[in-house]
Amino acid sequence: MQWASLLLLAGLCSLSQAQYDEDPHWWFHYLRSQQSTYYDPYEPYPYEPYEPYPYGVEEGPAYAYGSPPPPEPRDCPQECDCPPNFPTAMYCDNRNLKYLPFVPSRMKYVYFQNNQISSMQEGVFDNATGLLWIALHGNQITSDKVGRKVFSKLRHLERLYLDHNNLTRMPGPLPRSLRELHLDHNQISRVPNNALEGLENLTALYLQHNEIQEVGSAMRGLRSLILLDLSYNHLRKVPDGLPIALEQLYLEHNNVYSVPDSYFRGSPKLLYVRLSHNSLTNNGLASNTFNSSSLLELDLSYNQLQKIPPVNTNLENLYLQGNRINEFSISSFCTVVDVMNFSKLQVLRLDGNEIKRSAMPVDAPLCLRLASLIEI
Repeated sequence: MQWASLLLLAGLCSLSQAQYDEDPHWWFHYLRSQQSTYYDPYEPYPYEPYEPYPYGVEEGPAYAYGSPPPPEPRDCPQECDCPPNFPTAMYCDNRNLKYLPFVPSRMKYVYFQNNQISSMQEGVFDNATGLLWIALHGNQITSDKVGRKVFSKLRHLERLYLDHNNLTRMPGPLPRSLRELHLDHNQISRVPNNALEGLENLTALYLQHNEIQEVGSAMRGLRSLILLDLSYNHLRKVPDGLPIALEQLYLEHNNVYSVPDSYFRGSPKLLYVRLSHNSLTNNGLASNTFNSSSLLELDLSYNQLQKIPPVNTNLENLYLQGNRINEFSISSFCTVVDVMNFSKLQVLRLDGNEIKRSAMPVDAPLCLRLASLIEI
């Protein structure tokens, strides 16, 4: 009887082993059968797979208990680019735009240059009151289509580029915060006395290549102005008074025929003056016109001068080519010529005049001892 029991038990074990040999994954089925009794308290939905995130974000337990936040609305105009690495700049240049698009409130720098924009309507910048730069050069903007209050809410604007347009008048009123104003290459014919009123922070004013015939006293109140460019216009007179902080003055290619006595002394920091290609004569210049101790470079080339005008001994570069000068007066550079008194002039150009090198006085090398170039 005992032997029979042992034989029966051995048969059952052989049957079970054969079953497992036929299904090598029997243990996996066994664990799976136990899922009905196993529960992980840290798994919120142990039996349901995660649905994919509808907005393209990777699935995961972070969104298992609620709806994900909606995507942020696009706040950059479709016509422009707003790079993520420069979130306060909007680039709308070179796109054949005929209008100014909406400007988001976060913008500080907007670039609309080289388009076909012809107008700046009222309120176009009212949403972005923190703007610092506006680039509108290379468009077709006319004065008649510029809203009078278009800049009224831009209290932080520092640079305004309106050059290469079709403006015939000075725009305004302009923000008092302006530091640079670019109005060159337009068709502006005059600068009224109040056109730049209140711009006490302005450091650079570009008005070259216009049709300006008169400036008047519009520059006097610009106490911070360092650079003034009025070249390539139709001026017959220099501006009535220069800003006190002025360092660079460009008046070449005009019709200026005279400069008042001691004209530049009101600008004690003035370094560079260009008056080439005008109609200056010696009769239109007083003896102290260019006797400014701060002046380093003076360009009077291509005028109608017959004599060298007196200059300060601190002057370093003097350009007089293309005039009618027929004599070399050493007193124009040194009132007294000796070992202790001499000019700091380094470059003197007298080519294209009626003077010859043989006309140089014998004491010229003593007066002009620092000169590296004297061209006659």
